[in-house]
Amino acid sequence: MVRYKLGQKEQTRERIITAAARCFKKGGYSGIGVDGLAKEAGVTSGAFYGHFGSKKAAFEAAIVSGLDEVRLAIEGLQQKYGENWWRAFAKFYMNQKRTCDLTESCALQSLTPEVGRSDEAMRTLFETELLKVIEVANGGSSQTIDQKINDKTWTNLALLIGGVTLARAVKDEKLSNEIANAIQNAVISTQNPERTGPQSPD
Repeated sequence: MVRYKLGQKEQTRERIITAAARCFKKGGYSGIGVDGLAKEAGVTSGAFYGHFGSKKAAFEAAIVSGLDEVRLAIEGLQQKYGENWWRAFAKFYMNQKRTCDLTESCALQSLTPEVGRSDEAMRTLFETELLKVIEVANGGSSQTIDQKINDKTWTNLALLIGGVTLARAVKDEKLSNEIANAIQNAVISTQNPERTGPQSPD
């Protein structure tokens, strides 16, 4: 019987989740099987099943991990930029998260279409994690938040997710940049309606 060192089992589980997230983001849910996920994580298929009972379970873990990453990123930007965090987030999202390798893309942008094609249980899990992101984006007070702020959060996230999806889909780099700039400026304008030109988070 294999004896895990303290923390080794948890580290292996996290490695599998990280590898699964990369694979699902790049190839979609149907683009890889358990053997491929195990190989990407550097474990045997048996070890994979020791942590996850199925590919679906690994996908669920990747959703939770991916949306938690978004939530933590927003919290970090809020701490650094205060009320100007949307501007910084838009710039980051429409640049780094648009041009990075698909394996490192945002879970909201890459995994949401997969969830939309999945079953009710998967969509319920996604909804639960998404609402945690929304609560943080709203300022951490979902119970008393102004409806206008809530509407702005949904609008901005939809703009950024759709903007990256569209910009990634076109071949021409100039057109991709044009889409990215338009979306970035649209998000910034919801924070400062009187400003219409490109803004720097700094």
